[in-house]
Amino acid sequence: MLWIKNGIVVDPKNKINLEKMDIFVKNGKIVPESEIKKGDCKVIDASGKLVVAGGVDMHAHIAGGKINTGRTMRPEEMRVVRNIAGKFRASVGRVLLTAPAIGYEYAKMGYTTSFEAATPPVSSLHTHEELDSIPMIDKAALPVFGNWHLVFKCIEEKNIEKLKALVAWAIERSKGFGVKVVNPGGVEAWMYGGNVKNLDDQVPGFGVTPREIITWLIRANEELGLPHSVHLHCNNLGVPGNYQTTIESIKLAKGFKNEKRQVLHVTHVQFNAYSGSSWRDFGSGAAEIAKLVNSMDNVTIDMGQPIFGHATAMTGDAPFQFTLHKLLGARWSNKDTEVETGAGIVPIGYLPNNPVHAVQWAIGLELGLLTESDKVALTTDYPNGGPFTEYPYIMAMLMSKKMREGELKKVHQYVQKATNLPSIDVEKTLYEVIHMTRSLPARILGLENKGHLGIGADADIAIYNLNPLETDFSNGFEKVYKAFKVAEFTIKGGEVIVRNGELLKEVYGRTFWVDARKKVDLEVVMQDVKNYFQYYSLQLSNYGVEERWLKKPERLEVV
Repeated sequence: MLWIKNGIVVDPKNKINLEKMDIFVKNGKIVPESEIKKGDCKVIDASGKLVVAGGVDMHAHIAGGKINTGRTMRPEEMRVVRNIAGKFRASVGRVLLTAPAIGYEYAKMGYTTSFEAATPPVSSLHTHEELDSIPMIDKAALPVFGNWHLVFKCIEEKNIEKLKALVAWAIERSKGFGVKVVNPGGVEAWMYGGNVKNLDDQVPGFGVTPREIITWLIRANEELGLPHSVHLHCNNLGVPGNYQTTIESIKLAKGFKNEKRQVLHVTHVQFNAYSGSSWRDFGSGAAEIAKLVNSMDNVTIDMGQPIFGHATAMTGDAPFQFTLHKLLGARWSNKDTEVETGAGIVPIGYLPNNPVHAVQWAIGLELGLLTESDKVALTTDYPNGGPFTEYPYIMAMLMSKKMREGELKKVHQYVQKATNLPSIDVEKTLYEVIHMTRSLPARILGLENKGHLGIGADADIAIYNLNPLETDFSNGFEKVYKAFKVAEFTIKGGEVIVRNGELLKEVYGRTFWVDARKKVDLEVVMQDVKNYFQYYSLQLSNYGVEERWLKKPERLEVV
C-alpha cells in the first residue's frame, strides 16, 4: 500500500485543478482512504510538489521492423550509451533508442504508457517480441489496414459484414488494439510507381478510392464498437498544399456519430498541415485545420511536433519516404510488405536555419496552441519529428510565449511570413497541458483506467519537483522544462520505479489487445482470407500471434 500525502494534484478527467490532497494506492489501483490502513502504508510526502497521472504517449514508433531498420541504417546512433548501472541493461541510442532505453527514458520522464503506432499484421510477431523487451511501460500496437488487398476487396464488394469480420480477425491475429490507416490507397499505388493525389483517385487494380477506404473503415470500426477510433495518417503527407487534403479527410467524419469518443483521430497533423504550391511558397495551413477541428465534436488530432536535431523518418507511407529520399539525397530503405502495406525509412535532421524545417517546427506549435486542448494530444511522432524525451520542451513552449519568442530568434526568419506563430499570444495552462499528455490521449485510445487519478484508476503516477502554486509558467519556463524532464517519483502499478531520475527497479507493463470476435461471424471472410494466402510468403497456419506468447497480455473484449 502507498500513501501520497499533501500533493498538489492536477487531474483533468476528474476536474481537479491544483488541489492539495492525498492519494491512496492498493494492489496497483487508486483506492479510497477507507480501503487502506495508514499504518501499513509506505508514505511519500509530496508537499509543495505536482502530482499527476503517468504520461500516455498515444502515437510513437517504438517496436517492429521499421525502427530496427532505422537502427541498422544509423550505426552512429548506437555509439551513445545512456545508462548502464547495476541490474539495469545497457541503454543505447541518441534518438533511435534500444528497447530497454525506451522504457527507461519514458519512466524517468514520468510516462507510463506508449502505443506503437503502425504494424503490418503479418509482422506483428516481431513487433510483440520487441514490445515485450521494453520495460517500465504499458503498451499496445495498431495494425495497419489502409492498403491491404483484402480490405480493398471487401470495400469493392460493398460488404460491410465481411469488412467487419476481417478487421476483427486481423486485430485478434495480430494481438492489436485498433484500426490504423496510412496514406489510404497511396501505398498500393506506389507499388506501380505512383501515389494517390486526392481522395477520389482510384487505387490501381481495385475499384476503390481513399475516400471510400476511410469511410468504410470508420463504419466498420464504429459498428464493431472498438475502444479506439480509426487512427488516420492522411494522404499527401509532406507535400506543400496538403492541408486541403487533410481538411477534406477530417470532414469525412461528419457522417458518423459516437456519444463516448471521437470517430476519427488524425495523427501527426504537422506533416499534413502545409500550404503553398511548392517549396518556394511553402507555409502553414495549421490555422484552417485547427478551426475545423474546433468546430467538430467527433474528431481529435495529435501534433507531430518536430524537434531540432537528429531524427529518423519511418512510416508505412512508402511513397512519401521515397520522395523524401530524393529531396534530401539521404540514405533510404523501402519495402513492400506482402499484400498488406509498404514502408520506408530515411535518416534526417531538423536544422533551425533551414526555412522548411523552421516552418515545420512552427506548424507543430501552431496546432498545439490553436486547437482546443480537449482535441489535440502532444506527440512528436517519435522518431519522425524527434525524440519523445523532449516532450517537456514542447510542454514548456505551449505554456510560455516568452520562451517561444526566444526560440523564434534562433530559427530561420522565413517563419515570420510563412506561419502565424509569432503573432499567437495563447499560453496553455498547466491544466490544459496535463490534459494533452495524460487524460486526453487515454480517452482518445479508450483506456478508461489510464491518464487520471480517480478511484479505480491504475496507480500510474508521476510526482514532479514543481510547486504549481508558486510557479510563473510564462516566465519560469526553464524551471518548468527542467522539472518535467526528470520526475522526482514515477510510480507504475503502485510500485516506485524512479526517484529523482534514478531507476530503482525494472518492471514490465501489460500489452493491451482488443478482441471483437463476438461481434462478427468470422466465417463470412475466411474463404477470402484463405484465397489471398496464395500471395503470401507464409502459410495461414503460421500467421499471427498467440496470446500465450506475450509476456503480460491484457485482453479487452468487445461484446
